[in-house]
Amino acid sequence: MFLDWSLEFLDAYQLPKQSFAKTPVGGLSGITYDRQRDRFYAISDDRGDYAPARFYTLKLNLNSEIPTAPRIENLEVEAVTFLTKEDGEPYPRGEINPEGIAFAAPNSLFISSEGVSDRGIPPFIHEFNRETGQFVSALPIPQSYIPDAKGSEQTLGVQDNLGFESLTINPRGFGDATVDPFRIFTATESPLQQDQDATNPEQPVINRLLHYLISDGPPLLIGEYAYPMSQDPRWSLIHSLSELLALDPGGHLLSLERSFGFLGYNAQIFQINLGGATDTSSIPSFIGLENKVQPIQKSLLLNLEDLGITLDNLEAMTLGPRLPDGSQSLILVSDDNFNADQMTQFLLFRLKKN
Repeated sequence: MFLDWSLEFLDAYQLPKQSFAKTPVGGLSGITYDRQRDRFYAISDDRGDYAPARFYTLKLNLNSEIPTAPRIENLEVEAVTFLTKEDGEPYPRGEINPEGIAFAAPNSLFISSEGVSDRGIPPFIHEFNRETGQFVSALPIPQSYIPDAKGSEQTLGVQDNLGFESLTINPRGFGDATVDPFRIFTATESPLQQDQDATNPEQPVINRLLHYLISDGPPLLIGEYAYPMSQDPRWSLIHSLSELLALDPGGHLLSLERSFGFLGYNAQIFQINLGGATDTSSIPSFIGLENKVQPIQKSLLLNLEDLGITLDNLEAMTLGPRLPDGSQSLILVSDDNFNADQMTQFLLFRLKKN
């Protein structure tokens, strides 16, 4: 059911506070890797408060003096690309909340926005041109995810600032990269409004995960599944699903759950398997149905608290380049919230097959 893998922590690196092309480099809430170009693309969750909606192109340089224990030498910001709407215009301030990013060869980036529920702006997943940032296409979003009202009147849809925080694409095939079908996964950061029961504090916390198929025709929503959140650490004030990472075409993914509270930040990485999970797309609400739905299966891979280092607001996760010994790297990145007291933290791991 789960892959026999483990994570080996290799290094932590703090990106210096900086500006690039008159934009503050911060708020990095999603990252994805372009293996052919050996570059990372990182989305800033700036809603236009500091600069227009954008992603950065990054070059990660490893120090491999000790081949079995590489570390991060430095990280270079090489470019910034601004996102534009279907009409070619930039997003107005406050009308986009970008959080997730996933690269699709040869030249596309899919980007998710949580929407801005308190302003009546729905979430989206859009495809953009990697070189220009121009809008290319949109994925269909189920009506059940669209907020039906603002503020306390809302009874349906993603909660404000708790929508599509995660985004990932599974590995593609070996044919023509322009037509090979691939799959996109995203999930809500917290439950939909209609899946919460304010009268029952013991109700399990269940998010929803969406599964799309992208081919040479219109994008298709293949299914939706219940993602059971782990129990909040006793000290936490916030516990949410911040990222997904597809590992193979067989429905194996990693998930990143992030906590914040009186003791600071923590995060946990889980293996998840979609096989056998109930398609919940026709279930309007999980309230009262928890025991009638087969959720996604989970297995804890790593509690980052065990690393013994200070953690920041980890929100992004991607596979990276091959390490000197041929093993697969995995990168985590924190969102500094444009806060002088926080950091943009890069964590380097080796993903090992046992």
